[in-house]
Amino acid sequence: MSNVSNVENLSPQVIRSLAKEIADLCNDPPEGIKIFPNDEDITDIQAHIEGPAGTPYAGGSFRMKLVLGKNFPSEPPKGFFLTKIFHPNVASNGEICVNTLKKDWKAELGIKHILLTIKCLLIVPNPESALNEEAGKLLLEQYEDYSTRAKLYTEIHAKPMKCMEEKEIPSSPSKNCLEGPMAKKHAGDKKVIDKKKKEKKKVLKRL
Repeated sequence: MSNVSNVENLSPQVIRSLAKEIADLCNDPPEGIKIFPNDEDITDIQAHIEGPAGTPYAGGSFRMKLVLGKNFPSEPPKGFFLTKIFHPNVASNGEICVNTLKKDWKAELGIKHILLTIKCLLIVPNPESALNEEAGKLLLEQYEDYSTRAKLYTEIHAKPMKCMEEKEIPSSPSKNCLEGPMAKKHAGDKKVIDKKKKEKKKVLKRL
């Protein structure tokens, strides 16, 4: 994944159009998607996508990145998940395989369309163009095993409330993580987290 900015290679018209769309997305984001623009590099577009309800990714917050090349929008950007995810259409390096970013790309398609397409990919994976062959095979042949594995990755890597992890819980309730009604639940939460930690360690040994 390249971190080199391509701003200098884009025309002023493309930059203006891109800046307007990003501003619009920040002011009125699609449901379940948050945009994090880079004020110093407009081609560095990052977002968090909430795992859709009813999927193995529900409850997770998945960070992803769009990499705009020097020929954008004539050529599609590349998409990467920065959060580790078990999904047929996501490679081990996070690269996302979806037709919108391949053969179905059109210059008039905007950033919003791309983000919504990637969110839809979490709802309806496409095992026919799998970058993760294991995930694709499980999805087709043993869905329950696929779902369990995907949920586990979501639990380990994509949970947004990091302050609830056992290693980050303070010795006494703090204003940052546990206050008000949450403070009363501290002892109970600690037991649950201890149990989850032991379960995760067992599973991670098998991964």
